[in-house]
Amino acid sequence: MKLGRVAVSGPDGEEIRVVAVEPENERVIDLKKAYALALQRGGATVEGSRHLAHATFRDLTQGISAGDFFLESAHRALAAADDASLPIDDVSWRAAIKPPVIRDSLTFNGHIKNFFGNVMKTTPTRAVYERPGYFKGTTSTIYGHGETIPYPSFTEQLDYELEIGYIVGKPGRNLTPDNAWEHVFGITIFNDWSLRDVQKLESPIGMGAQHSKDFAYGIGPWITTLDEIPSVIGLTGQVRVNGEVWSDTKVEDFIWTPEETVAYASELNGLQPGDLIGSGTMAFGAGVELGRFLQPGDVLELELEGVGTLRNPIAGEKESPSWWPTPQPFPFEEA
Repeated sequence: MKLGRVAVSGPDGEEIRVVAVEPENERVIDLKKAYALALQRGGATVEGSRHLAHATFRDLTQGISAGDFFLESAHRALAAADDASLPIDDVSWRAAIKPPVIRDSLTFNGHIKNFFGNVMKTTPTRAVYERPGYFKGTTSTIYGHGETIPYPSFTEQLDYELEIGYIVGKPGRNLTPDNAWEHVFGITIFNDWSLRDVQKLESPIGMGAQHSKDFAYGIGPWITTLDEIPSVIGLTGQVRVNGEVWSDTKVEDFIWTPEETVAYASELNGLQPGDLIGSGTMAFGAGVELGRFLQPGDVLELELEGVGTLRNPIAGEKESPSWWPTPQPFPFEEA
């Protein structure tokens, strides 16, 4: 099943609805509405059916935390799909999920070699091969399919990163590669947007990425549950900018497997339903590997086999911060 989030107008303003997505039928199904109708056809009262439907499909993250009941209910809701569907081209998408935590990893050998060579001007650091490292990102700047991505004024190198987002389904702590994948609900496209020139300035601080990453994260267009993805290994991807193919890529050549990545993230640090763990960028899945960067007004499309295409326009005007720090005197200058 493919699951996503769309925005609709309600009496109190914008409401987020959880939908099942049927690209082949060019429609999405409002699961809250469909489930209530399906329950009513089974004898439930209108009030009772709406109460249970709201509790089950009010929020995708909370729904996932309900375990098998959630997907069973979603499949039952499809019995009333025809009376609760919307044309897929008419909906306003939001990030496929609002994760409690975003972690992003570095696991693809090809991208690692390209990144260190093109950006850091050095060979990859040994630490990358000693553990599947990751950083944590904010959930306040997540963007879905079709939403416009801001272009910060303090960069000249706006970049994208085509990754797989592993969506956690079951809580877990101190997992192993043998059981970690049992805790994954599905996959989505994760775009770890990056400001490459800013990243080079932040790296020496030693605190990890800051504004070079946290200005935007793309998640979507929807989540594909694992029953439709026998293996992520071998999935193909493509990057297009303004309709031009910039690169083709493939899920292969891992330093750390998906199972190892998920397991490592859980060590002494529990995973929660809805958490997103980025796979790391696929080889040639970032503009920095090609020596090309995005410009205001560009339209980016990231496609991943088994999921779909995450499409985002870039703002035509750059956004300026309201305040920016003035560099302080460096007390260790040599005389």
